[in-house]
Amino acid sequence: MANLVIVESPAKALTIKGYLGSGYKVVASIGHIRDLPKSSLGVDIDDHFEPHYINIRGKGDVIRQLKKEAKNAGKIFLATDPDREGEAISWHLAQTLGIPADKPCRVCFNEVTKNAVKEAIRQPRKIDLDLVNSQQARRILDRIVGYKLSPFLWKNVKSGLSAGRVQSVATRMIVDRENEIKSFVPQEYWTIDVTLSSKGGESFDARFYGNRKGKVALKNKSDADKVAEAVKDGGFTVLSVKRAQKIKQPAAPFTTSTMQQEAAKRLGFQSSRIMKVAQELYEGIDLGAELGGVQGLITYMRTDSLRVSSVAQEAALSLIREQFGNDYLPESARVYRSKANAQDAHEAIRPSNVAIQPKMVRKILSSDQYRLYKLIWERFVESQMAAAIFDTVLIETECAGYVFRTSGYDLRFPGFLALYDGAEETPDDEDETGALSVSQIPDLKVKDALKLGAFSPVQHFTEPPARYNDATLVKLFEESGIGRPSTYATIITTIISRSYVKREGKSLVPTQLGFITTELLEKSFPEIVDRDFTAQMEDKLDGIENGGTTIEGVLGEFYGRFSEELDEADSSVVKREIEVPADESDYVCERCGAKMVYKNGRFGRFLACPNYPECKNTKAVDKDGRPVEKEKTAPVKADFKCELCGGDMIERQGKFGAFFACANYPKCRFTKQKTAEIKTPCPVCGSKILIRFGKAGRMFYSCERYPECGFSSWDLPLSEKCPDCGEPLFYRKSKKLILCRSKDCGYKREEELPVTEG
Repeated sequence: MANLVIVESPAKALTIKGYLGSGYKVVASIGHIRDLPKSSLGVDIDDHFEPHYINIRGKGDVIRQLKKEAKNAGKIFLATDPDREGEAISWHLAQTLGIPADKPCRVCFNEVTKNAVKEAIRQPRKIDLDLVNSQQARRILDRIVGYKLSPFLWKNVKSGLSAGRVQSVATRMIVDRENEIKSFVPQEYWTIDVTLSSKGGESFDARFYGNRKGKVALKNKSDADKVAEAVKDGGFTVLSVKRAQKIKQPAAPFTTSTMQQEAAKRLGFQSSRIMKVAQELYEGIDLGAELGGVQGLITYMRTDSLRVSSVAQEAALSLIREQFGNDYLPESARVYRSKANAQDAHEAIRPSNVAIQPKMVRKILSSDQYRLYKLIWERFVESQMAAAIFDTVLIETECAGYVFRTSGYDLRFPGFLALYDGAEETPDDEDETGALSVSQIPDLKVKDALKLGAFSPVQHFTEPPARYNDATLVKLFEESGIGRPSTYATIITTIISRSYVKREGKSLVPTQLGFITTELLEKSFPEIVDRDFTAQMEDKLDGIENGGTTIEGVLGEFYGRFSEELDEADSSVVKREIEVPADESDYVCERCGAKMVYKNGRFGRFLACPNYPECKNTKAVDKDGRPVEKEKTAPVKADFKCELCGGDMIERQGKFGAFFACANYPKCRFTKQKTAEIKTPCPVCGSKILIRFGKAGRMFYSCERYPECGFSSWDLPLSEKCPDCGEPLFYRKSKKLILCRSKDCGYKREEELPVTEG
């Protein structure tokens, strides 16, 4: 009897199956199998915040297959991802499959490699209920906020909106930055650059710094003219020459946050794209027989720990010694300290096998996979190498009591920079005039006289703060304690999909809807959009994971204040009429010349003319909001001829749906409604049922005697009952599925009922 291993992803299942042999069967749950119902709150607030979980709709086949496999298995191992979400999925699986809570069935591995998987299978543990409770508390809290706040927004802003606990704070951050930019007042300042030359005729540039007491700002032209007038004819002398060595230490290995920041900056990837590619690298890729077959290339990609295993560290040091020599090894193995609130269950993100260098798999991986793997591999190897050493020089020159500075540096020893072919050869604290090489600066001594050459005062104005992009917003999340590394990408994706924020190039910009919603939430629910409060709530939720508090304690404290705010907001804001301004685009309506606006419809975002209903022009848009031209398709010919003239019949769309019309229109006006006959009797009168096509071609069922017989339905009711819950079943032809009528039951099966086209 084979043992059963359940993972989340089919890709990971395929990888692990090759490691464990014929004595194991590996199947995937494809994520969560149970969740709170979509049709209701699903949380009994009065009964200690007890959640009511149901099988996720559409997971019926997966659950039945898992039960079947579990029934025939020797041992069951739950090998979902090694984080709180994965722990919760394992707990739901155990509940569904009837695995006792005290049975050691949970296995975790930080990397999908043969040794790691086999070692984990040898040492199963019990499901960590503290970890599960932490996930449950987050899920319940997010559900309460979302289901209680959303109706408030429907009533006061517009229908269809949804609010989120962390997403609302993220939107406010972007709104606050946009307000900073709008209110920014540029400040004038000046710089003065001079070209100086030594007695030997060697010239170099220097910039005004201040005086012997310190730095002086030139705030206007008058300040700059005063300095210029004083030094234009004066002689410059060397005030000081400071030579030193600067040591540049390598960066720590990646955490989820730093990986997203660096990949966004260097590769131009959006956060969701980064995590998708990282998931692929973690779950396993077929590298071919020479490189060990199917295996995961990186360790688990959701972590905020900087810890590295001694085995991985020794492998990196061995590779550095072999490729660069002993001089490139640090004096002692490097140890990086994680932040105080970091979850240390997993290592930092690193290659599973550092011996697999990026150049070895370049032709095997996709472009995205290769670029991200190279970034992770180089960052990990860098973190274990010796520091780079620079020779630096800082020279101060003086004229009429004013000090000018120049600085430069040369690379003495590349250290970890050797990994990058000299691409990043700059010291950490480079001076604003530090673009020079040391060799470009004359060998000067104190009191040496210098001759003034070119002289250039330049006016500048301060710039407003930059808009957030994926990298800078993720950095702000981390610094503020908002969300957790595993949720950063989802937060950004959510606020964009809900039209609170849009992308302009790489920048994240709030929409008018984002401004209005944030303003309303700030006034009525200040804690929900308060950065400090949200960060404190994250710490409390982490406290559940550590066993320091309980679900009821955290949620009870929050809900008491939240319900009072909700009652007060309902009574004070209900009479406000809030108009959401149109989100204007740069695209012009070709029919009437108006600037088109962005709208959100049933099928997503689109462009519409603001002069509707006089002008009904619309355009589909891509993910970046650019218009997409509709492809013109040839008319569909029917397989029968016109009954009046014998000409071709063509399918058309009319006011009341699809129909067939003669191709010789308007000479021949013969039409025929588009229908299809099925072999299921009408549940009302027993006559034949026809499939008809309504507006926009949407299919529905009706009795052939309609309207004499009143039966019509979008779906076909069946006499058969659901084997899971006993509710009636119905047939959905568009998907060739038989489904349960109950919204909370996930039963479905693929089956196509016989249809005769007519």
